[in-house]
Amino acid sequence: MQARLRSLQKNIGYEFQRSDLLIAALTHRSVGALNNERLEFLGDGALNFVIAAEIYRRREGFAEGQLSRLRATLVRGETLAEIAREIDLGDCLVLGPGERKSGGFTRDSILADALEAIIGAVYLDQGFGAAERLVQHLFASRLEHLPASEPVKDPKTRLQEYLQARGIDLPEYTLLHTSGQAHALQFAVGCAIEALELTVEQTGTSRRRAEQAAAAAMLEAIEQHTQGA
Repeated sequence: MQARLRSLQKNIGYEFQRSDLLIAALTHRSVGALNNERLEFLGDGALNFVIAAEIYRRREGFAEGQLSRLRATLVRGETLAEIAREIDLGDCLVLGPGERKSGGFTRDSILADALEAIIGAVYLDQGFGAAERLVQHLFASRLEHLPASEPVKDPKTRLQEYLQARGIDLPEYTLLHTSGQAHALQFAVGCAIEALELTVEQTGTSRRRAEQAAAAAMLEAIEQHTQGA
């Protein structure tokens, strides 16, 4: 474990003065009451501020709404999980027996939470400046390749804006069922627009992803519905 912790610190470009903070950041709630949830809360706040400051500085022409959407793409769980995998964070997670057996070290939500907890731990270890430098280091390539114009909006946002512009009630998303093993669940979600008498169903590895897929399918259904009208 010590070798893995040294490797992780090398990967993030930061060496902890207090190793107990690093261990705490890597400890999932499945282990017990002493876990990384409080550090995650702290790291989430620091992460959002640093990313907001970076994109504010780098994209002077963006309005508030554009900045918010860009920040959301950078701090969302999927992006954090990608970064966690890039630094081999999963190899260092401290999980309870159930989470270990179900492959918790590969789960997006657990990886994302632990990455935020590490940011919070760095803040407690050496202050906000250290946490800021860590975030800048972890997101360096993504910050260097920010879109020059407004990011493409996600399907749920595009669907919502389409309906609002036409005075149509927003869609209703319903979780229909889940399937698969605990470590590889599939979520089936339905999307219905009563006014248009349209309903679609899609699946995803999380409810959020299933809803986004359903929204994309609904946009296609609306296009076909409009063309056939």
